[in-house]
Amino acid sequence: MTETVETEAGTARVTWHHAPEPRLVLALGHGAGGGIEARDLQALAGALPAHGVSVALVEQPWRVAGRKVAPAPKTLDAGWRGLWPALTRPGLPVISGGRSAGARVACRTATGLGAHAVLALSFPLHPPGRPEKSRAGELLGTGVPTLVVQGGNDPFGRPEEFPEGGFEVAYGDHSFAVPKRAPVTGEAALETVTDAVTRWAASLG
Repeated sequence: MTETVETEAGTARVTWHHAPEPRLVLALGHGAGGGIEARDLQALAGALPAHGVSVALVEQPWRVAGRKVAPAPKTLDAGWRGLWPALTRPGLPVISGGRSAGARVACRTATGLGAHAVLALSFPLHPPGRPEKSRAGELLGTGVPTLVVQGGNDPFGRPEEFPEGGFEVAYGDHSFAVPKRAPVTGEAALETVTDAVTRWAASLG
């Protein structure tokens, strides 16, 4: 089911993957370089409903409008805030999440929106090669349980660089893709992501 939502930043879109017996909602925003077709977002939307978690894949207004470049962080945050009433409408606790830039939005807005927890996929801890430009403060400021899922070869930050660690997807890059020479397949890497998130969501109560 897909619905459009009017926000201060423009028209956004939510694609719902409903759990038969939901106890949580996981809202997932996309990154600055792609949309909800990202392989990890689609994998989570396919796997989690069977475990009692409805998944809402969120398209920010700039993406819905067909623009190629993401706007400033404050505009992304405004779009996410505007969507929140639609995400909470089922009356369930909402995990605020996303990949890359979407993860940053989830972290920055979690406390103000009353998120139950935060899922940060491929959080861009720093620009590639610039570890001194850390965004760790966004992660540390969520105020709620936060799971970081990070590729072991992510140039935007490897798991061991994070102040409180992160779940490692071995050999994965920023998109969780793995080299052909790696001893694991791309499908196995995605299963690692979905398994980790499923276990974590089950632990949230």
